[in-house]
Amino acid sequence: MTQKLYIETFGCQMNEYDTAKMRDVLAGSHGFVVTDNPEEADLLLLNTCSIREKAQEKVFSQLGRWRPLKLRRPDVVIGVGGCVASQEGEALQRRVPYVDLVFGPQTLHRLPRLLDEVRATRKPAIDVSFPAIEKFDALPEPRAEGPKAYVSVMEGCSKYCTFCVVPYTRGSELSRPLDDVVSEIAALADQGVREVNLLGQNVNAYRGTTADGGIADFALLLHYVAAVEGIDRIRFTTSHPIEFGEPLIEAFAQIPKLVDHLHLPVQSGSDRILGLMKRGHTRSEYIEKIAKLKAVRPNLSLSSDFIIGFPGETDRDFQDTMDLIETLGFDASFSFIYSPRPGTPAAEMADTVPLETKRARLARLQHRIQQRAAAISSRMVGSRQTVLVEGHSKKNASELCGRTENNRVVNFEGHPRWVGRLMDVWITEALPNSLRGRAAEHSLRAAVSLSFPESLTAPVA
Repeated sequence: MTQKLYIETFGCQMNEYDTAKMRDVLAGSHGFVVTDNPEEADLLLLNTCSIREKAQEKVFSQLGRWRPLKLRRPDVVIGVGGCVASQEGEALQRRVPYVDLVFGPQTLHRLPRLLDEVRATRKPAIDVSFPAIEKFDALPEPRAEGPKAYVSVMEGCSKYCTFCVVPYTRGSELSRPLDDVVSEIAALADQGVREVNLLGQNVNAYRGTTADGGIADFALLLHYVAAVEGIDRIRFTTSHPIEFGEPLIEAFAQIPKLVDHLHLPVQSGSDRILGLMKRGHTRSEYIEKIAKLKAVRPNLSLSSDFIIGFPGETDRDFQDTMDLIETLGFDASFSFIYSPRPGTPAAEMADTVPLETKRARLARLQHRIQQRAAAISSRMVGSRQTVLVEGHSKKNASELCGRTENNRVVNFEGHPRWVGRLMDVWITEALPNSLRGRAAEHSLRAAVSLSFPESLTAPVA
């Protein structure tokens, strides 16, 4: 009988990537098929995030909701992976005794063996070790699920910012060999992938070995990826300002396939807070890097991460952050109220900022960035944008959706056969969370000639 797998994922794009690999590993080893209904699953997995306290709380809330299911069906196996599993280890299983599997981000490839162990012994199995690059060597061949794909190029972080648990839950920085990364991307391109998003906790710290025993930095990796036939767009996330040096800026000047969008976390606009965070860069250094980038990419869209209410943050510190937003014109942000993470240096700092003050600051920052994003979207109306058609619109199955270089979703009328193509689209309307458009005539003619027999006519957008 076919076994069914249900996975719920919390956190970043790295976790989404890992979830896809869990599905592939278990499909290959035990023939698992994915279900959207946890009630019918034989194996329930949570892929977790511990970057913020709220994300961690969600994990234990979800496990509580699964407890009645475990009581009704004792043979159901429940597993917890990801950063919460790595951070908590055996303590997680003691806190939630009905959890059968606890595995870290670096041991997901061992899931088949751990599952067999649980079923054979009827005892929990725990593995939150950091077995170097073994994970990537053991994963199945890459499998495309549409015209874009995520490719992990490195794991871990060695920066040890005072607020962050990543070095403790995912280990130190470790890069995959250059040839391994390029081979995976070439295999995905052969399956129809047109856009790759290179992933890493600190992706621009990539230092991969080469076939001749040398070391390739991230800029060199980007040149190799751009040379892969079939790949038309390259994105990457997430970066650290320290390693965003001249070679990477030159890559933006030399590689047209790199999109006009960059996510570069700054966390704060205050030098005093940046120092307390141990970020290793100053406000002016960050501004200088962005200025150099915009000199070679005038249309660059910039997004960032902001932590609001870091211990000791004053009104002046927060205003420095708001001033940075005005100076650089961020297009989007991932912004959150600071939450202390166990085991980090910042958790020991005196937190003197009232919660209501933190909330008010966060609301003000998010409102301003939303205003800026809306203004940028409005200015795009009437422009022609190149869009990678990703599939059907989520809200209207009769329409297509795609994404612009600056990471905006565009919905427009078109034929399903256009999925996977780069189309020129005229932007006709700016909505709060997306754009509307129509296919440009020359792009439409090209799509018709490629997609349809002469006797058929494509619907005109």
